[in-house]
Amino acid sequence: MQEKLQEYGQDIFIAAEATNGIGPREKQALSDMAKWSRDGFEKVMTDNKLDAIVTPGHAFSQVLAIGGFPGISVPAGYDEKGVPFGICFGGLTGTEPKLIEIAYAFEQATKVRKNPSDWSL
Repeated sequence: MQEKLQEYGQDIFIAAEATNGIGPREKQALSDMAKWSRDGFEKVMTDNKLDAIVTPGHAFSQVLAIGGFPGISVPAGYDEKGVPFGICFGGLTGTEPKLIEIAYAFEQATKVRKNPSDWSL
């Protein structure tokens, strides 16, 4: 199998394997991320009593993953060439069942998803 290091950012993982663990710099970064999650995302969610945050595309799923939060992306439409794009629902730790309900309700309400065999690329 041919590796696609540039296309998928695997070079970052290879570089990570070459390290010797977590040092002071990494510990500080982890501490900063925990603070930003607590004082940012978690605060917005709890202060506003939100079930989910919704964003177009899938990029927000990376932010959720870094913070250890659940997220789910579902089809939201197709561009002018017929290429699918999605919508991402993210929530607090432990809200996976609610996110699945929300994503399922969105899919049922929009009926936008097509089987890959129906794509006209």
